Amino acid sequence: MLLVQKGAATQFTVGGSKGWSVPSPNDVHFNQWAENSRFQIGDSLLFNYQPDQDSVLQVNQDSYNNCNTDSYQQKYTDGHTVVQLPQSGPFYFISGNKDNCQKNEKMVVIVLADRSNSSQNTNTTTSPPPSGSTDITPSPAPTGEESPSPPPTGEETPAPVSETPPPPPSGASSIFISSVTTLGAFTASSLYFLL
Repeated sequence: MLLVQKGAATQFTVGGSKGWSVPSPNDVHFNQWAENSRFQIGDSLLFNYQPDQDSVLQVNQDSYNNCNTDSYQQKYTDGHTVVQLPQSGPFYFISGNKDNCQKNEKMVVIVLADRSNSSQNTNTTTSPPPSGSTDITPSPAPTGEESPSPPPTGEETPAPVSETPPPPPSGASSIFISSVTTLGAFTASSLYFLL
């Protein structure tokens, strides 16, 4: 399968040089190719086929699963079709020839979500979370283990204030203060008499 880089978008050629046709048993089926490719918003698909023998139908999942060529979103018959991938999600394509579709000429393309943090609307503003709150999501636990419980949310609550009165000063401190005071008074009076 061939791809051409165009700026930030890529154009993928469906089926490579063989194009959009019924895959032979030895060929890589379109879905195998699509599963190994990374489609981004803005990329495009190029379908090359014989316009008098085939076409491309863009369909919903039900029409894809049942090769329903009567119900489609878009029908392309020009033989050189470029389909834009404007949004993320699945895109379903089948051959406009029901027999070809039943022989695996069909494909699902999954377009990845935009993870670049760029936005179409440049006026978007975000406000910071309220103070004291954090939004933490724990990573999943390995298989067979329990996930840890998430951290508590909301504001932290201060420890309750004890309503019992503090204990009275101990007698030891009173004795110590009395002893120091007495010793100080005795020393002062002794100095007084020495002078």
